[in-house]
Amino acid sequence: MRAIEYHGAGGVEVLVETERPTPVPVPGEVLIKVAAFGLNRADVQQRIGVYPPPPGASDIPGLEVSGTIEAVGAATDGSLVGKRVCALLAGGGYAQYVVVPADHVLEVPDSVDLVDAAGFMEVAATVVSNIFLEAKLQRGQSVLIHGGAGGIGSMAIQLCTAAGATVIVTASSEEKIAHCLALGADHGINYRAEDFAQRAKELTGGAGVDVILDVVGAKYLAANVKTLAVDGTLVVIGLIGGAKAELNLGALMAKRARVIGTTLRARPKEQKARIVDEVRARVLPLLDSGTLDLAIDRRFAFDDVRLAHEYFDSGHHTGKIVVMA
Repeated sequence: MRAIEYHGAGGVEVLVETERPTPVPVPGEVLIKVAAFGLNRADVQQRIGVYPPPPGASDIPGLEVSGTIEAVGAATDGSLVGKRVCALLAGGGYAQYVVVPADHVLEVPDSVDLVDAAGFMEVAATVVSNIFLEAKLQRGQSVLIHGGAGGIGSMAIQLCTAAGATVIVTASSEEKIAHCLALGADHGINYRAEDFAQRAKELTGGAGVDVILDVVGAKYLAANVKTLAVDGTLVVIGLIGGAKAELNLGALMAKRARVIGTTLRARPKEQKARIVDEVRARVLPLLDSGTLDLAIDRRFAFDDVRLAHEYFDSGHHTGKIVVMA
């Protein structure tokens, strides 16, 4: 099969096409003929050498795919063969075939384009696991989503809105804020023009926000704690603004606030299966009914995977980028 490897760490030049043996599913796994794979920040972080795959995972990048189940391992439901699915992976997605535990896949509704479905699983699982399972966002609460125009942000806006929360986002331009508002966000903050902490407090009548989903990390830590409401929760899922910062524990304690750091990729298989089940229950009905926008920005051909990474690196995209296998 055709696959993409990273030869070293660096820019898009390290993406190299290769040939690999088609994987064989073991008991409990399915073999997916890949229609497309999603491009995520984790792929870029792996490419530049700061986010290696967890032990036992494929060195081939790619954390989500869509496609058709072509075979199953022993003791696995044979009726799955031929199903249109999307899957959550620990690696291996940048290829024509991939194996994955059967309980890490979801059937794609007939109403959804199979290529576009490649951009669904990673962001849906990230939002559900962090905002709803970890932070336990409730109807009537407020949430601040950093990087609202990205893939995770675009999904988070819609799921939080559907859950009855007030949604505030940060983004880098008025165009990106418009994208967020069109998806259902209540308020947008241009972080290049405004102090997001001050503005979020104003938008909440001085109370602060109940939940913050943060992809920035160290650079935003102090401002995030300042922005939290009493009993609020900050969930850190990215470190593009650094990994080390000083935390004022007094401010945290005064608000009875929580700071949670999580990753999805390295979670045990059993935890991922539970998250996929939650996505099936909470998100799949929205996708099937057509009320959830997958927010696909661009599709790229397999031969243009370097161009897809260049476009991601430019920061100009909104929503998701998918690459057709």
